[in-house]
Amino acid sequence: MAVGVVGFFVGKFSQPSGEVSEAERLLSRADQVVQGKAAGTAKDGPRASSALSRRGGGPVGNSLVNRLEKMEDIVRGENALDRSRAMLSWIDTLSPAEFAEAVERFRGLGLTEARMGEYAMLLTAWAEADPTAALAYTREKTSGGMATDTVLTAWASRDPESAIAWAKANHEGSEPNPFMIGIIRGLVVSDPARATALLQELPFSSERGEALGTMLPHLLRKGGEAAKGWIASLADSRLRDGATARLAELMAGKDPEGTEAWLMANLGEASTRSVDEVYEAWATKDAVAAKAAFEKLPAGDARTRALRGLVTIEARKNPQAAAELMNQHPADINDRMVQHFVWNAFDEAPEVAVGQIVRMGAGRDQNRIYGYALDAWLDRDQAAAQSWINSASLPEPVLRRLAERGQP
Repeated sequence: MAVGVVGFFVGKFSQPSGEVSEAERLLSRADQVVQGKAAGTAKDGPRASSALSRRGGGPVGNSLVNRLEKMEDIVRGENALDRSRAMLSWIDTLSPAEFAEAVERFRGLGLTEARMGEYAMLLTAWAEADPTAALAYTREKTSGGMATDTVLTAWASRDPESAIAWAKANHEGSEPNPFMIGIIRGLVVSDPARATALLQELPFSSERGEALGTMLPHLLRKGGEAAKGWIASLADSRLRDGATARLAELMAGKDPEGTEAWLMANLGEASTRSVDEVYEAWATKDAVAAKAAFEKLPAGDARTRALRGLVTIEARKNPQAAAELMNQHPADINDRMVQHFVWNAFDEAPEVAVGQIVRMGAGRDQNRIYGYALDAWLDRDQAAAQSWINSASLPEPVLRRLAERGQP
């Protein structure tokens, strides 16, 4: 959300000369509610007032208290696009010293999902006016990193070296620097080489994974081959492997066959975990081709994961066919695959789903899956579930649990 809003804020909206926009009308309505005035003409409205923006704190006589009330009225508007346009105009009335109170008031309204765009606009504008003050506020008043990342993203897109210097000066200890996530996000479009260098400076960590996740969608816009080339240039083999896994998941929907071939040629620990997702995407588009490719894979984790992808897709539309597919390849089945099958087949065919749980290794995981599935089936169709239970050979812990539930 924050990345898109930063671009939206920087670009703003252009309006034909002389035309009164819906945003201006919304802002005018807010003026009427707050000040009790009739709506003015377009030249007296928000575009004219924004000319007085960052220097004087808004039009003469329009106190911050009144403008904060106006902001509340804008945020409660029904049309998201109108809200965004009006919010941009309203933000232009703030002086650098007024942002802290504006952000505090906005947060007091409740940070619902619908308001996160406007929140990011406020933070981005504050970063433009006074990034260090904005960061002092977000670090003291917020948690989770979103607000701080948004400010750093905006700052890095405008003045990367200052943002980087701040990030290094304000990070203590030997742990990965979390401030670099927002900075890398801010640099990936304007200076991908600098963003890459900063990414490679981060050690293996969740921070590096998050930063990588912000880069790949932007790099992919240059094309799949360019993104693959970028991954090949990475010096850290573990980073290359993680990037391969992420890119394969992003590309699989558009080109599953080509993605599978590239992935299989570059398998590592992390990228192997993406095989099932690639095969799911491929089976969704061309199940016959995906199954043929699976048959050629050598035994091992990648083959098992490929089968899991095929079984998962088949289970959603034809549980019996998915069960037969597992029957054809018993050596490639593991407990995780059975669990995927059960959850994807249960709604369509609960008796087929629970009938495959026996394939799991005996123990706590198998008993847990039996418990969840049988409870759900008994609640949905007690007669059918009880008939199956009576005919099955269930583990003793599962039978005890059913007895405690009150089943005969």
